Amino acid sequence: MKQTEKESQVKKNGEKELPSQGGELLDLRPRRLSEYIGQRQVVETLEIAIEAAKRRGEPLDHILFHSPPGLGKTTLAHIIANEMGVRIITSSGPALERGGDLISILTHLEKGDVLFIDEIHRLPKVVEEFLYPAMEDFCIDFIFDKGAHARSHRYRLERFTLVGATTRAGLLSAPLRERFGILRNLDFYTTEELCQVVKRSAALLNIPIDEGGTEEIAKRSRGTPRISNRLLKRVRDYAEIRGPGRINREVADEALRLEGVDEIGLTSLDRRFIETIIRYYHGGPVGLEAIAATLQEEADTLIDMIEPYLLKIGFVARMQNGRKATELAYQHFGIPYPDSQRQLSFPTRKRH
Repeated sequence: MKQTEKESQVKKNGEKELPSQGGELLDLRPRRLSEYIGQRQVVETLEIAIEAAKRRGEPLDHILFHSPPGLGKTTLAHIIANEMGVRIITSSGPALERGGDLISILTHLEKGDVLFIDEIHRLPKVVEEFLYPAMEDFCIDFIFDKGAHARSHRYRLERFTLVGATTRAGLLSAPLRERFGILRNLDFYTTEELCQVVKRSAALLNIPIDEGGTEEIAKRSRGTPRISNRLLKRVRDYAEIRGPGRINREVADEALRLEGVDEIGLTSLDRRFIETIIRYYHGGPVGLEAIAATLQEEADTLIDMIEPYLLKIGFVARMQNGRKATELAYQHFGIPYPDSQRQLSFPTRKRH
């Protein structure tokens, strides 16, 4: 059967073009740095590096992005490929189980290609060691035979750019981290920046929305664009089925309360996390493993998805001997802050 023009259209970076009309799939990610909202210092750094590399006719330095989930690491990797006019090949740390998996990708890279590895801190050690010469000298070493008959062959690779993304930068080994030329941390977005994200996405999705509805979604998005887009779609559904077909503050509030998202963006799991510390462990400090066991959740889930935002808004403090609920958290839940916790936070000095 003959393919339609839309089906056969392919971008330079190897991805199919996504339709932009009707009920079909729509990619809300910006495709150029000029369209990217927020992270001004990171964007400025990339603009300079990309322009310099293009003038010299060279690939970019290897880049490492680290941040909590949903702040734009994958989006920036695709933008870099678009700006450089090259392909992007994507993979992830857990998917590269053996050295052969990585070698297969590396040997098929063309000059200037972007190799994007998400969750790069989860690369197995044996795979990571293949990356060292590939990143530094653009070559890989094959070992043939074993023992006294072992011999080595060096295979030259095309110059490429590795873009790594991680939510746990501290778990990267020092040798791997030091081979990246550009290291940037992505911070949580402000409410004003998220309002811009919501407006842009609403325009692309053809959703009528006013300033009140935009602000209500933005302030409940936990400082994260991915969550803004997810909440916008849920509010759109609510507005179409139970509302007037457009989004205002009242519709957004009703829809998000139905989703279990409160006025500052806390979800049911966030609230259970804090209430567990307050009610079961008297405000803490308490170890993360104990909290995870009480909630019947994985500790990694709490570290990656729950803790970063609660630490950011000052509801949880990381102590030497565990996690502690702050006075702000008690106030939000309408629970009196105990004097014992206040004394723990500000120990009195003995007079001599």
